[in-house]
Amino acid sequence: MCTAVTYKTKDFYFGRTLDYDFSYVEEITVTPRNFSLKFKEAGIIKEHYAIIGMAFIPDGYPLYYDAVNEKGLCMAGLNFVGSACYRNGVKDKINFAQFEFIPYILAKCASVNEALEELKQINVTGLPYSDNMPAAQLHWIIADRQKAITVEFVEEGLKIYDNTVGVLTNNPTFDKQLFNLNRYIGLSPRDPVNTFSKDFKLNVYSRGMGAIGLPGDFSSQSRFVKASFVKLNSVSGNSEEESINQFFHILGSVEHPRGACIIGDNKFEITIYTSCCNADKGIYYYVTYENRTITAVDMHGENLDGSELYRYPINRKEVVKFENRL
Repeated sequence: MCTAVTYKTKDFYFGRTLDYDFSYVEEITVTPRNFSLKFKEAGIIKEHYAIIGMAFIPDGYPLYYDAVNEKGLCMAGLNFVGSACYRNGVKDKINFAQFEFIPYILAKCASVNEALEELKQINVTGLPYSDNMPAAQLHWIIADRQKAITVEFVEEGLKIYDNTVGVLTNNPTFDKQLFNLNRYIGLSPRDPVNTFSKDFKLNVYSRGMGAIGLPGDFSSQSRFVKASFVKLNSVSGNSEEESINQFFHILGSVEHPRGACIIGDNKFEITIYTSCCNADKGIYYYVTYENRTITAVDMHGENLDGSELYRYPINRKEVVKFENRL
């Protein structure tokens, strides 16, 4: 269903997998500072921070799946089906439809702390984008290089959690996901020590046995555990190449191959794309299910004072390098 992670070396990185059975023809999209963001109930923002991310663009409006703004604030919405509960317009609050949440926060806020202040005065509704595009049931991760939070609108109301692991998947609610990590307190990237019995000799017969018990299935709770373990024990150099390479390996540990998750007749959930954004530099990297070559778009390669969207269709064609053909 989707996994998002944060990662920090010299720079700060943010990205996610999009796991689904079909694509909406999403594009890498740069929203410059003077593109008018029109909200259904909250008016228009004509000047704002520039944004880059993955979006579906019906009628010229960017519906972001995940994005970062020029100040390094990152945000992604992940499926939260059955748990998300939006309220109708709330008096004395600024009301936004769920598809407007990412562009509003990234347009207005330069940090997680600023986003927390905005959350005090806004309400997210289930107003659909159109009659044929119902409201998606989502929860969100908002992050900068200092901290991350998870935002959920549930039956009890707005819930905001400190996301100390920098990981988000889907159900159940984030507090339960975090508590579930206690079950795996004994996992380690090091070889295990025999605590089974002092009277019985057991041998370490393979590398990696310290992580025996780490989930390997594709459920959201298992992906949360695995992505957290891999991310929190991850080691890489500080260069851009080493950092993004390691980031894609982290998310690669929870990718969906076609056929492993059947959801209907000849329908499979797959990892449609995996993203990695250098939030400090505004560079959006991605790979797709069909194309493992890393493709990048630099937001600063565009005129960020412009007023029209910059759009880059996803490159899905694999490039294979032959060493022995002309």
